[in-house]
Amino acid sequence: MIYLDEAAAAPPRREVLEAMWPYMTAHFANPASLHDPGLEAERGLTDARRRVAEHLGAQPAEVVFTSGGTESDNAAVKGIALAAPRGRHVLISAVEHPAVVESAAWLTRMGFTVERIPVDSEGLVSPESLQRLLRPDTTLVSVQLANGEVGTVQDLTALTAITADFGVPLHTDAVQAAGSMPLPVAELGVQALSLAGHKIGTPKGVGVLYVHRRTPIEPLIHGGGHQRGRRAGTENAAGAVGMAVALERAAAADLESWRRRRDDFIAAVESHVPAARLTGHRTQRLPGHASFTFPGRSGESLLLDLQQRGVVCSSTSACASGETEPSPVLSALGLSPEEADSAVRFTFGADLPEQHLHHAVEAIRQAQR
Repeated sequence: MIYLDEAAAAPPRREVLEAMWPYMTAHFANPASLHDPGLEAERGLTDARRRVAEHLGAQPAEVVFTSGGTESDNAAVKGIALAAPRGRHVLISAVEHPAVVESAAWLTRMGFTVERIPVDSEGLVSPESLQRLLRPDTTLVSVQLANGEVGTVQDLTALTAITADFGVPLHTDAVQAAGSMPLPVAELGVQALSLAGHKIGTPKGVGVLYVHRRTPIEPLIHGGGHQRGRRAGTENAAGAVGMAVALERAAAADLESWRRRRDDFIAAVESHVPAARLTGHRTQRLPGHASFTFPGRSGESLLLDLQQRGVVCSSTSACASGETEPSPVLSALGLSPEEADSAVRFTFGADLPEQHLHHAVEAIRQAQR
């Protein structure tokens, strides 16, 4: 099997699992306990927080461990909006993950007004579009760093320059970007950033929320006051350690080689299947992401044909599988329902053998005959 669906979940990495193992066995104790076993677990947790913070260019106190990207997005969107001292107006981009979209929808039930920032045909938010929608009562802007369906990477620094002038915090869902690009929060200019471990090689169930130390946030989960009162619940020390190792491993990836293999794969698909149309930005996209529409084909039927040929991929976000409506992301890019129905994405890690991509191109060619 050739696995080309890492945007949904990457395979757990051996070194990550090995680093986690002691905290699932010998150092199993509650890290909040004051006895020696608890203190051993707490030392691992503290070290993991420091290492994650170092990867982000943040302070350890600004790192909150969560159960995954969905919780991190919920905590940021709801928590920052509810804690903001100014009005009740929220902006999100038109191509956000459902975790952000549904969190914003919940805010509307709490009396907030939520507006969508439009994107162009390649999935980019323009600074001008953002600036036109900002208001004196805007409490939060949420724009993802990279899109999981079409791979487009936003020019986030251009957007945070505008929100900074307005004094509005900007949250970014960086779940898809983690492992594919550096994430220096100060350079990005964001006040909050969400990550999920299972996209970069941890088991499912661990995530990170970076929150700038001066950004007020109402906790999503209340209880024992863990993590400086921003997320209650006994911390997952093993997951935190795994997250730190996964981020460090990802930072060692050869991005230039990764992008080259992506571009070669895109060119090969377009050469062998002339009807294929690339979705998202051609160059300003994730290094391991290639997405197309195949006019005249159902994306789901093409997936089945490819799986029979040993290639596993996806037709849309795994979080939206089973939906009968066209993808909101593809619709926001201006694709018709028929075009959206023919969409397929291929996502792969930095260490995927090049011959696997050659085999995938041949499988696509055969399936399209």
